[in-house]
Amino acid sequence: MSAEQTVVVPETGLSAAEVAQRVADGQTNDVPTRASRSVWDIVRANVFTRINAIFGVLFLIIMSTGYFLDGLFGGLIVANSVIGVIQEVRAKRTLDRLAIVGQTKPRVLRDGVSKEVAPNEVVLDDVIEIGAGDQIVVDGELLYGEALEIDESLLTGESDPVVAGPGDPVLSGSFVVAGGGAYRATKVGREAYAAKLAEEASKFTLVDSELRNGINKILKFITYLLVPAGALSIYNQLSGDQALPEALRGMVAALVPMVPEGLILITAIAFAVGVTRLGKRQCLVNELPAIEGLARVDVVCADKTGTLTENGMRLSETRVLDGDESVSFALAALAAAEPRPNASLLAIAEAYPDDPGWEISDVVPFSSARKWSGVSFADNGNWVLGAPDVLLAADSAERAVAERIGSTGLRVLLLGRCALPVSSPDGPGEVVSVALVVLEQKVRPDAKSTLEYFAEQNVTVKVISGDNALSVSAVAGSLGLPNAGDAVDARTLPTDPYRLAETVAAGTVFGRVTPAQKRAMVGGLQSKGHTVAMTGDGVNDVLALKDADIGVAMGAGSPATRAVAQIVLLDNKFATLPHVVAEGRRVIGNIERVANLFLTKTVYSVLLALMVGIPGLIGFDALPYPFLPRHVTITGWFTIGLPAFVLSLAPNNERARSGFVARVMRMAIPAGVVIAVACFVSYVLTYPGAGASQTQIVQAGTTALITVIALALWVLAIVARPYTWWKVTLVAVMAAASALMFVLPLTQRLFLLDPSNGAYTWIAVACAGVGIVLIEASWWIGAKLRGEKPAFLPEN
Repeated sequence: MSAEQTVVVPETGLSAAEVAQRVADGQTNDVPTRASRSVWDIVRANVFTRINAIFGVLFLIIMSTGYFLDGLFGGLIVANSVIGVIQEVRAKRTLDRLAIVGQTKPRVLRDGVSKEVAPNEVVLDDVIEIGAGDQIVVDGELLYGEALEIDESLLTGESDPVVAGPGDPVLSGSFVVAGGGAYRATKVGREAYAAKLAEEASKFTLVDSELRNGINKILKFITYLLVPAGALSIYNQLSGDQALPEALRGMVAALVPMVPEGLILITAIAFAVGVTRLGKRQCLVNELPAIEGLARVDVVCADKTGTLTENGMRLSETRVLDGDESVSFALAALAAAEPRPNASLLAIAEAYPDDPGWEISDVVPFSSARKWSGVSFADNGNWVLGAPDVLLAADSAERAVAERIGSTGLRVLLLGRCALPVSSPDGPGEVVSVALVVLEQKVRPDAKSTLEYFAEQNVTVKVISGDNALSVSAVAGSLGLPNAGDAVDARTLPTDPYRLAETVAAGTVFGRVTPAQKRAMVGGLQSKGHTVAMTGDGVNDVLALKDADIGVAMGAGSPATRAVAQIVLLDNKFATLPHVVAEGRRVIGNIERVANLFLTKTVYSVLLALMVGIPGLIGFDALPYPFLPRHVTITGWFTIGLPAFVLSLAPNNERARSGFVARVMRMAIPAGVVIAVACFVSYVLTYPGAGASQTQIVQAGTTALITVIALALWVLAIVARPYTWWKVTLVAVMAAASALMFVLPLTQRLFLLDPSNGAYTWIAVACAGVGIVLIEASWWIGAKLRGEKPAFLPEN
């Protein structure tokens, strides 16, 4: 159907019976409201894991020997699965509930009544009404439109809006930038592009996360180490003179600690707890890595309207310029001509509610690119309402008055007459000033404290707005934003990408920014190496939100902004953003801490297995592995498992940095090497060799265990820095619990520990002492090489 053909617009839309028939026929937009995993998928993903499979096989081997106490590590299978399932289900329910609250709901016409429905309730042939800021939820054919402009840049990359007329196709995933109309749904469900967009935008996922990718890279490397170390351990234990059950116990004890079994669990828990915490603050996280990404942000680009100021406006003053008595009628007529008015027109309509009934002949709706709207009336001329600095010449006296008023933080619109019809290609042409419409915006009460928080955290805030630069400057200045007085008019910005990036990086406040410029400014900052978050609520923010590293939309914003943003603040509070940043920093900082513990254990376990196994491989007497599986379990409890869980949920406000893998390995490798060597030395010095009695073997193993636990606790003490009272308490409790394992008769019997040989114990203390000095020295040297200043206590 071409745009010139007559289009019959249904007056009532589908009837209830027609809707029911289409539902019965499966002709629905059957896209899940949220693409999170089902509970069964979560259970399956947490139970049937590679790590659980490894531990399950080792557990069965130990059970076959009859030494059931050595199978304590099997509890990790249950713990990993149960805790992972509980936390992810909690996070899923939180996200699903918030997704329904923040869901974009299209307005459909049924039985002559316009009503909002969920996206998945749209059926084939539904008549869907659209206006500025609405997202096209399904593919369709336009029935009618009034100056309708649709942005398809998210689909095609083309930044210029498309003027749409009756009969034109509309594609889901695009959004309306100006005008209004209605279209009939021709493709619904998974046939429409929106299905893919919505599915990707609301998925509960950990993909594309530097943290997650770093952990996977580490685990991949560890897998390569496990193969030779594991094979050597199996050969060494089974080729010695030990009985088969003893050899199997040693083999399992060597293999179990090589796997950083809790690292993935702790990571999943930390993210899931973060999502749940933010959910309680009415913060919807559409993409889980957004928590991590916002923690890495060093520049926040904030829109003024709806972010620093509240959405609502109030008419402060109408300053008539030429004594025209039709000002009140014109304003009322302009407000009534827009079926879906923006905040400015709503304020005008509230002040001038009596529509004079002027006959409309032409309409140009407001758009962020034009900065004005206009209506041509059949008998009352052509009128425009918009930015004075766009509609008037630079030397205009009225423009100077408007800028002086705007410099106080008020929004000023010009009401003017124009000679040309508003939709004329050369329109509006010369504008005759009739009145200045002064609007007040209320600054959010939490905006100042939020900006102060970002300043304290060394996060730069840039205000990027479509409003007059002087008005934006006044608002930013009232909030104490540094350099707010040096506002930049975006119409003077260079088009060259390099020069634009330099200008944007140097400036703080920008006014009269078009949607395309917002997008280019975000790209310019990213090209300078910045991690950029963009906040906004209007359709003019969509492109920038999409391109920013993290897009943050207000819950009351346009449906299009909510659809493309990774984070939606459903309570519309800018002050929620610091909580999101803090949550991300807590997650990343704490996972890095606990990763040091897990990977240090992996390094010393692999190296110790190699050290114990190599002598037997090259012709010397085979050494039995010094530990039993039960020893590995208690070491993991007190030096890694329990403290890691506490540290992963603790406050942490250090800004996230890139290079996670390198930093963790710089700590884990030296510490792991020292622990492995110290443990091996203490073991060799106390193991009497072939023919040793069971008591001597137990005493030698106990000596090695004391060495390992002492050094592992010291690594915990380093990871816990800078110290607070609860961290000191945590380390002290873990040290005391570990010591009690060696001195209580019950635990000595249960865990086969014998520290009664004083000479051996002193050897353990000496080896541990040397190891502590070396680990501490490596920590100080490493910090100095990285240009960091080690701190024992938090900075005031």
